[in-house]
Amino acid sequence: MTKPKLIKEKRGTLLRLTKILFEHKIHLIIALVLMIGANTLALIGPKLSGQAIDAIGENIGQVNFSEVYKYCLLMIGVYVISSILSYTLSVSMIRLSQKITYKMRQSVFDHLLDLPVGYFNDTQIGELISRISYDIDTINTSLSNDLLQIITGSITVIGSLWMMITLSWQLTLVFVITVPISIAFARYKTTKIRPLFRNRSKKLGELNGFSEEMLSGQKTIKAYNQEEEILRRFDEKNKDAMQAYYEADYQGSMIGPSVNFVNNLSLSLVSVFGALLYLASSISLGNISSFVLYSRKFSGPINETANIMSELQSALAAAERVFKLLDEPIEIKDKESAINLENTKGNVTAEHVQFGYDVDKLIIHDLNFEALSGKTVAIVGPTGAGKTTIINLLMRFYDVNSGVICVDKHDVRNLTRKSLRKSYAMVLQDTWLFGGTIYENISYGSNNATYEQVIECAKAAHIHNYIEQLPQGYDTALNDDGVNISKGQKQLLTIARAMLADANMLILDEATSNVDSRTEMLIQNAMLKLMEGKTCFVIAHRLSTIQHADLILVLKDGDIIEQGNHESLLKKKGFYASLYNSQFEN
Repeated sequence: MTKPKLIKEKRGTLLRLTKILFEHKIHLIIALVLMIGANTLALIGPKLSGQAIDAIGENIGQVNFSEVYKYCLLMIGVYVISSILSYTLSVSMIRLSQKITYKMRQSVFDHLLDLPVGYFNDTQIGELISRISYDIDTINTSLSNDLLQIITGSITVIGSLWMMITLSWQLTLVFVITVPISIAFARYKTTKIRPLFRNRSKKLGELNGFSEEMLSGQKTIKAYNQEEEILRRFDEKNKDAMQAYYEADYQGSMIGPSVNFVNNLSLSLVSVFGALLYLASSISLGNISSFVLYSRKFSGPINETANIMSELQSALAAAERVFKLLDEPIEIKDKESAINLENTKGNVTAEHVQFGYDVDKLIIHDLNFEALSGKTVAIVGPTGAGKTTIINLLMRFYDVNSGVICVDKHDVRNLTRKSLRKSYAMVLQDTWLFGGTIYENISYGSNNATYEQVIECAKAAHIHNYIEQLPQGYDTALNDDGVNISKGQKQLLTIARAMLADANMLILDEATSNVDSRTEMLIQNAMLKLMEGKTCFVIAHRLSTIQHADLILVLKDGDIIEQGNHESLLKKKGFYASLYNSQFEN
């Protein structure tokens, strides 16, 4: 990436962070008042210290202790009040950063829900988790600590510089030489280390993504004895992340000590030239003392800024990753003229549909079918024929490249996605349950479902007896994704959920793939009863499960090559008949 582009990105990131901050103007104004008050009082202290020393120096042998006590008490007072204001400021900034972090995390999560399904197919979940947690936490730390230090430091530097000029403009000339050296070095190192922190965040995201993927596949890893291979690959990812951390932190840690050395050199020069001016009676001893204190206040924030420069670069890199996620294009919005699908009958048609996940590579070439209201349509075919793709198009997870899909004679592109998807109930081969009770999982998507309705659907799905045997019945809490129950039981729960949903169309994608043959037969009978009056789309590899379908669409290479009911397709002795017979061959 070219240097001008890097500078432009950095400015853009800073501008966006600033806009987020200015959404809390009142909080910022209060914080600014506290900053100015705390730093102004802190800057008065060294002046009072110098006056106390001069009071002693002018009256050697007959010290006016009342004058000394007065300055000392004033110093104690201003420092105490300054500390209280600083404490209040810190608490205020922590609250502000938490509010910003909360809103930013909420914005990221809301944006994730608006992203198209295809984005999640191309992005590791661990990478997204890293942005929601680590990157936003890094920004939070920078806002609550680093930003506070920079702003208060800036006020201190300006105030100290003014006080030093009023005390001795000659000594202030020392900093005319040393400060530019510090700034030039810090800027040079910053341009070098920023890409390192960007790489550090990237490598951590890759490590998180790999860890999440491997932890979710522990059974498969152990079944295939791949522990050593996974450990080797994790070791590589871990070393890459560690090396990225080392390079970024190593280069970042050089800034603070180098700038600190230059500032200490400034203090040495101030001491030497201050002594010469004192001997020439151009400055008092008290003013030299005050000047030294102010010079330390002047150089202190510069040192602190240099020390936290690496943290700031890390925060900017994290902010870039978060903003990049927020800039991902969301799912295409509904047309302004889009209407809600109401009183759904369930007549679904597809006319000359073409579609490909990549524009140049079509999966569906010329799809045509008609699913009448209340009928069951089975979609069969070999792996990769396009069965799941058709479901994605029906649900409008993707829009067709050409052609049209209609529900009740409405082009789905003219319907709101929410109303269209609410018209479908869905049971997928990959079951999904969340951390909650069994009742909450079954009633998911059915806002006003009663316990009686949930129990009725559980009975129909032949999972009621199992639930009743659990210690807390329907109030039993499931672990994340239901890992504390069997895969077949998870499938039954998702079937019960689909039965409960108030939808006139139903999609079953290998819905009985994880249950035994006896349970499958029971579920089929129950499903036939509960599917009455609903338009059902069933994807099945076991063709014995779809013999009662009103219409069977036989897909091959993205085209419907045969369609009809079970008996008519067997009589044709075509591709469907060969698929069906192959499942019963020895």
